[in-house]
Amino acid sequence: MADEEALRRELAAVYRLVAHFGMTDLIFTHISVRLPGDRFLINPYGLLFEEITASNLVTVGPDGTPVEDTPHRVNPAGFVIHSAVHAARPDAHCVLHTHTRAGCAVAAQAGGLLPLNQMSLEFYDRVGYHDYEGVALNLAERERLVADLGGHPALILRNHGLLTVGATPGQAFLRMHYLEKACQIQVAAQSGGGTLVMPPPKVCEHAARQLAGESSDDDLQDTEAYDLAWAALLRLADRIAPDHAS
Repeated sequence: MADEEALRRELAAVYRLVAHFGMTDLIFTHISVRLPGDRFLINPYGLLFEEITASNLVTVGPDGTPVEDTPHRVNPAGFVIHSAVHAARPDAHCVLHTHTRAGCAVAAQAGGLLPLNQMSLEFYDRVGYHDYEGVALNLAERERLVADLGGHPALILRNHGLLTVGATPGQAFLRMHYLEKACQIQVAAQSGGGTLVMPPPKVCEHAARQLAGESSDDDLQDTEAYDLAWAALLRLADRIAPDHAS
């Protein structure tokens, strides 16, 4: 795991990129990164994502309160969701949650995410579903939420929004970027009114394995794709929000 200073800068970059790509909901969603000792970094409740910097991120303890002096509060729903995932998934160093238009639209559909395009195939049989229980303010919901997430890289919160996890902030962001794109494409395809075409399950699974870096020996390998994409996104963050690392 990177040191805390580096994690702060990278998480702040993710907040600015989420804002840049239009995946925000005023002050009401959250992205977190695990720190050693049952702590994690999360956004200061009340700030827009465009205002978040490495230095104003809040360190939260296991009881949901800041462990350092800060003028900022912590979103209670953010603590419920993120503390649950961090505690249950050792590999989930970063947790990213959104309330986007397309994500909420797909979350309201009985069929959930459909295998309609290459972007959605990254999540073929690799996304969980959690039924809506109201605003996430009840600690008892945490057990059910993590059970529904299971070992998946993504969770669709029915009637609520989207969630991705990653071993790094970059992985969680890229997963959300493509999950969001998949939802946008699905809503656009459904609005056309025609018959939707989906690849057969065998092809869907093959593509999902390719996109997860599990290609067969017959495929050309592209092991650097996500690292290259994340490096490019960090350069973008430096251009559009040079103050994020402060």
